[in-house]
Amino acid sequence: MQIDPRTMGQLIKSQMANSIDLQGTSVGTTSSDKGESLFDILLKELMISEGQDAESTLRNELQGGLTSEMMTEEMWQMLQSFEETELSGSINMLDMNTSASIPTGAGKDIDELVSRASQTYGVPESLIKAVIETESSFNASTVSSAGAKGLMQLMDGTARGLGVSDSFDPAQNIDGGTRYLSYQLQRFNGNEKTALAAYNAGPGRVQRLGITNDQQLMEKLDLLPQETQNYIRKIELARTKYGN
Repeated sequence: MQIDPRTMGQLIKSQMANSIDLQGTSVGTTSSDKGESLFDILLKELMISEGQDAESTLRNELQGGLTSEMMTEEMWQMLQSFEETELSGSINMLDMNTSASIPTGAGKDIDELVSRASQTYGVPESLIKAVIETESSFNASTVSSAGAKGLMQLMDGTARGLGVSDSFDPAQNIDGGTRYLSYQLQRFNGNEKTALAAYNAGPGRVQRLGITNDQQLMEKLDLLPQETQNYIRKIELARTKYGN
C-alpha cells in the first residue's frame, strides 16, 4: 500500500513531536493507559482520512516505527524543505497545553465554558458557539451515527489525543473541541472556512485537494462532500446570531 507523501510528512513530524515532549503530559498519560501513543492516534486519524484501514496499516506497515524502506528519496527531500518555523509550529500545535489538566464540571454555564476556551485558544466565542449549535444544537448527550459525541462532536480517537476522558462533560468537550479547531486555524493560517472544512471532513482530505486558504476552498468547494459544503454554510449562518 502506498502512503501519500504529504501524509507521511505529517506523521513523521508528529512522531518527532511525540518523542520530544509528551512524557508526563495528560496526553502521554492517557495514551499510555490505552497502550497507544499520540502518534498512533494521529496516524489512525490520518489513515482514516486517506480512506485506508488504520488498524491493518499500523499492524502491517508501521510495526516498530517508520522503516527505512518507507523513507524514499522524495520523502527526505520533502522533509528537508520544511521551514524550521513550520516544524516548530507543528510541535507546538501537538503539545499546546497538554500538561494542563482538562477542566471538568457539567454544571458550568455554557457561556462561561465557551468564554474560557476562547481566551485559552484564541478562537472567537461566536465561532465556538456556531460550531456547537451546528454540531449538536447545544445537546451535550448527542451521539452521531458515526460515533461522534457531545457538544462539539468529538470522535473517540480525537478525544483521547486531546486528553478528553469524557466527551459528554461539557467542560471537557468544549475545551477539547476548541483546541482541535484552533489546530485547524493554525494549520490553515487563520482561514476560517478552510479550518471548518478540515474540522468536518478531516485535514487530510482538504490538503489532498490542494486547498490551503479560503479562496482555494471556494474554488474547489464542489469537490468536498455535500455534508461539508452544507456545514460551512450552516456555521456562517449560525454565527450571525452570536456576533463576530
